[in-house]
Amino acid sequence: MTSDLPAAFLRQPITHRALHDVRDGRPENSRAAILAAIEAGYGIEMDLQLSSDGRAMVFHDYNLERLAEGAGLVADHTRDQLRAIPLKGGDGECIPDLAEVLDLVDGRVPLLIELKDQDGNMGPNIGALEADTAEQLKDYKGEVALMSFNPHSVVALARLAPGRPRGLTTSSYRVEHWPELTAEVCDHLRAIPDFDRSGSCFISHEVADLASPHVAELRARGVPVLCWTVTSAAMEKEARKIAHNVTFERYLSDIPA
Repeated sequence: MTSDLPAAFLRQPITHRALHDVRDGRPENSRAAILAAIEAGYGIEMDLQLSSDGRAMVFHDYNLERLAEGAGLVADHTRDQLRAIPLKGGDGECIPDLAEVLDLVDGRVPLLIELKDQDGNMGPNIGALEADTAEQLKDYKGEVALMSFNPHSVVALARLAPGRPRGLTTSSYRVEHWPELTAEVCDHLRAIPDFDRSGSCFISHEVADLASPHVAELRARGVPVLCWTVTSAAMEKEARKIAHNVTFERYLSDIPA
């Protein structure tokens, strides 16, 4: 069982990692960036990584160094340790967990939540991140859609959060862009073969690869196509020839989509 993708995910352009701009004190996936997106009326795409004690943290990278005043893997730190680590470019901003962000958003805008692959090779060694995500969302009343590049993660979400809309984050899977994956895994995922078995109701596809025949096949079936990551109004205009909505950054998209 899955739910259809709510209309808001097609009506409101979606900010990539929230409406971030470190020049204005709004790091990626930060409270400040989330509040800015809410104020502007945009949807929010955000990323989840797993802490060492099994909590869903709102953070994109596997390592802390690029985005935070810390070192090492997110997965080697507890929730409380991560919540105390400052984000670079933020005025007092630290790494939030999912529960805190849900309280902050409180249903005001749609949330597109990507669970990052915890297996390392898009394989089946997952579960803890999906379980905590489902638990945190249990009583949340706002509009949420869940997605992952790892099809095993989406299958797990079908069991753990069956009433939540879910989809696949998809890509051209060019081997040079995915050095952590084998060529065989890239070849498999490129064809989006897991859409039906995962009970997905949408995809979010790499913007440069929207002309893929695999995307066209799903679109012809009536599947909503979102895309990542659009970085200009001109790019958005081209993307919308295929995509029903965009995930964007570095400019302000028009509302409604």
